Amino acid sequence: MEFRELVRGRVDWPDVERVARELADRYDRDTIRVRFLDADNWLSTPMVVDDDLFVKVITRQNTLVHALFTTGRNLGAVSSGTEGFFERHETPYEMARHELEATRRVRELGVNAPEPVEAFEVGDLGVLVLEYLPEFRTLDELDADAVARLAPELFSTLRTVHDAGLAHGDLRAENVLVADGDLYVIDATRVSEDGREAARAYDLASALAALEPILGAADAIAAALTSYSTDELLAARRFLDFVAIRPDHDFDAAELTGELEKRTA
Repeated sequence: MEFRELVRGRVDWPDVERVARELADRYDRDTIRVRFLDADNWLSTPMVVDDDLFVKVITRQNTLVHALFTTGRNLGAVSSGTEGFFERHETPYEMARHELEATRRVRELGVNAPEPVEAFEVGDLGVLVLEYLPEFRTLDELDADAVARLAPELFSTLRTVHDAGLAHGDLRAENVLVADGDLYVIDATRVSEDGREAARAYDLASALAALEPILGAADAIAAALTSYSTDELLAARRFLDFVAIRPDHDFDAAELTGELEKRTA
């Protein structure tokens, strides 16, 4: 078995059947159709139920991997000159409940996100149920012209979240969906109350890192400046090296840093 398959915590078929039976009972359906998504997701097993529910099944192994990721991210935050602000989850259900509550909070702000349904436990598994968006593309699947049109809206959305005292904590192109021309934000992670100011700067650095490969550094920064000040961009700059070492970001950190220094001089 490959290492990635070992650590991702695959759900055994009997457990899938238990979750499916629980879903059928909860939603009063005689039968349900389950379709697994071909997603490179280390923290859950995602699936679609009857083409109207998006379900994440979270195992203890997923919780362990999340804890390892959290430790690595906090070390990266420390290397950027701040205390670690990412928080771990103790159980699969806690992971599911956090994402449900985070999704509810951002929707209350008027930010597009899949409608949250519920989180529950099946044995030692955590199960999260959200609205399924059948027709969407992630931000990195769009052409540069489309991303250029949407980039100011992305920063405006982030501004709304930040002005409410919240932070996303894991902003990547894969976590920004576009459906019917609208942006949807998903998969917010857990950050500490005390560390939210730093986490918001990290969010801004992550957004710039997501856009730079598509738009180039200058246009990414120009889009950010529609919602953020030069001082806020300077605060985000210190996190760029940390973001650059993450395997799920691939951008030119030197180019972005140089452009930031030029714009904020």
